Amino acid sequence: MSAHSHAHDDHHGDGASHGSFNSYMIGFVLSVILTAIPFWLVMDGVLDSKVATAMWIMGLGVIQIVVHMVCFLHMNTKSEGGWNMLALIFTLVIVAIAIAGSLWVMYHLNTNMMPQMDHEMIKSFG
Repeated sequence: MSAHSHAHDDHHGDGASHGSFNSYMIGFVLSVILTAIPFWLVMDGVLDSKVATAMWIMGLGVIQIVVHMVCFLHMNTKSEGGWNMLALIFTLVIVAIAIAGSLWVMYHLNTNMMPQMDHEMIKSFG
Protein backbone atom coordinates (compact mmCIF):
# COMPACT_ATOMS: atom_id res chain seq x y z
CA MET A 1 0.00 0.00 0.00
CA SER A 2 1.43 3.36 -0.96
CA ALA A 3 1.81 6.25 1.49
CA HIS A 4 -0.80 8.27 -0.40
CA SER A 5 -3.52 5.62 -0.21
CA HIS A 6 -2.70 4.94 3.44
CA ALA A 7 -3.07 8.64 4.28
CA HIS A 8 -6.32 8.71 2.33
CA ASP A 9 -7.67 5.77 4.32
CA ASP A 10 -6.68 7.43 7.61
CA HIS A 11 -8.54 10.58 6.66
CA HIS A 12 -11.75 8.69 6.01
CA GLY A 13 -11.39 6.58 9.12
CA ASP A 14 -11.99 9.51 11.47
CA GLY A 15 -15.58 8.49 12.13
CA ALA A 16 -17.13 11.31 10.10
CA SER A 17 -20.30 10.27 8.38
CA HIS A 18 -20.29 10.63 4.63
CA GLY A 19 -23.92 9.63 4.31
CA SER A 20 -25.63 6.58 2.96
CA PHE A 21 -27.86 6.03 -0.02
CA ASN A 22 -30.89 6.07 2.29
CA SER A 23 -29.97 9.43 3.87
CA TYR A 24 -29.48 10.97 0.43
CA MET A 25 -32.80 9.57 -0.82
CA ILE A 26 -34.65 10.79 2.29
CA GLY A 27 -33.10 14.22 1.79
CA PHE A 28 -34.01 14.24 -1.90
CA VAL A 29 -37.63 13.20 -1.31
CA LEU A 30 -38.07 15.74 1.49
CA SER A 31 -36.52 18.45 -0.69
CA VAL A 32 -38.91 17.69 -3.55
CA ILE A 33 -41.91 17.73 -1.20
CA LEU A 34 -40.76 20.94 0.50
CA THR A 35 -40.37 22.54 -2.95
CA ALA A 36 -43.70 21.29 -4.33
CA ILE A 37 -45.81 22.52 -1.39
CA PRO A 38 -45.01 26.23 -1.88
CA PHE A 39 -45.69 25.93 -5.63
CA TRP A 40 -49.04 24.33 -4.81
CA LEU A 41 -49.86 27.04 -2.26
CA VAL A 42 -49.21 29.80 -4.80
CA MET A 43 -50.53 28.21 -8.00
CA ASP A 44 -53.84 27.02 -6.52
CA GLY A 45 -54.32 30.01 -4.22
CA VAL A 46 -54.92 27.70 -1.27
CA LEU A 47 -54.67 30.45 1.35
CA ASP A 48 -56.71 33.64 1.09
CA SER A 49 -54.05 35.84 2.68
CA LYS A 50 -50.87 36.68 0.79
CA VAL A 51 -49.10 37.26 4.10
CA ALA A 52 -50.06 33.79 5.35
CA THR A 53 -48.87 32.27 2.06
CA ALA A 54 -45.55 34.10 2.32
CA MET A 55 -45.12 32.97 5.93
CA TRP A 56 -45.78 29.35 5.00
CA ILE A 57 -43.29 29.58 2.11
CA MET A 58 -40.61 31.07 4.37
CA GLY A 59 -41.26 28.44 7.05
CA LEU A 60 -41.00 25.61 4.54
CA GLY A 61 -37.82 27.21 3.19
CA VAL A 62 -36.25 27.17 6.65
CA ILE A 63 -37.24 23.51 7.06
CA GLN A 64 -35.69 22.75 3.67
CA ILE A 65 -32.44 24.43 4.72
CA VAL A 66 -32.31 22.19 7.80
CA VAL A 67 -33.03 19.10 5.67
CA HIS A 68 -30.17 20.01 3.32
CA MET A 69 -27.76 20.61 6.20
CA VAL A 70 -28.57 17.32 7.90
CA CYS A 71 -29.03 15.01 4.89
CA PHE A 72 -26.52 16.43 2.40
CA LEU A 73 -23.96 18.37 4.45
CA HIS A 74 -24.08 15.88 7.36
CA MET A 75 -23.98 18.65 9.94
CA ASN A 76 -24.60 17.69 13.53
CA THR A 77 -23.24 18.55 16.96
CA LYS A 78 -20.64 15.74 16.79
CA SER A 79 -18.99 16.51 13.44
CA GLU A 80 -15.64 18.33 13.58
CA GLY A 81 -15.78 18.44 17.36
CA GLY A 82 -18.74 20.83 17.38
CA TRP A 83 -17.05 23.51 15.26
CA ASN A 84 -19.47 22.94 12.38
CA MET A 85 -22.37 23.80 14.66
CA LEU A 86 -20.60 26.89 15.98
CA ALA A 87 -19.90 28.03 12.41
CA LEU A 88 -23.55 27.39 11.52
CA ILE A 89 -24.80 29.46 14.46
CA PHE A 90 -22.46 32.31 13.51
CA THR A 91 -23.64 32.14 9.90
CA LEU A 92 -27.29 32.21 10.96
CA VAL A 93 -26.68 35.28 13.13
CA ILE A 94 -24.98 37.10 10.25
CA VAL A 95 -27.74 36.12 7.80
CA ALA A 96 -30.44 37.25 10.26
CA ILE A 97 -28.69 40.61 10.68
CA ALA A 98 -28.37 41.02 6.90
CA ILE A 99 -32.03 40.12 6.26
CA ALA A 100 -33.36 42.29 9.09
CA GLY A 101 -31.20 45.21 7.96
CA SER A 102 -32.28 44.83 4.34
CA LEU A 103 -35.96 44.71 5.29
CA TRP A 104 -35.54 47.74 7.56
CA VAL A 105 -33.82 49.75 4.80
CA MET A 106 -36.41 48.75 2.17
CA TYR A 107 -39.30 49.60 4.48
CA HIS A 108 -37.91 53.03 5.30
CA LEU A 109 -37.04 53.75 1.69
CA ASN A 110 -40.58 52.86 0.68
CA THR A 111 -42.06 54.98 3.47
CA ASN A 112 -39.84 58.02 3.02
CA MET A 113 -39.32 58.09 -0.74
CA MET A 114 -42.85 57.51 -2.01
CA PRO A 115 -44.60 60.72 -3.06
CA GLN A 116 -47.06 61.92 -0.46
CA MET A 117 -50.57 62.82 -1.52
CA ASP A 118 -50.63 66.17 0.21
CA HIS A 119 -53.73 68.37 0.07
CA GLU A 120 -51.60 71.28 -1.11
CA MET A 121 -50.31 69.25 -4.04
CA ILE A 122 -53.86 68.29 -5.02
CA LYS A 123 -55.00 71.94 -4.80
CA SER A 124 -52.16 73.09 -7.03
CA PHE A 125 -53.28 70.72 -9.78
CA GLY A 126 -56.96 71.65 -9.44
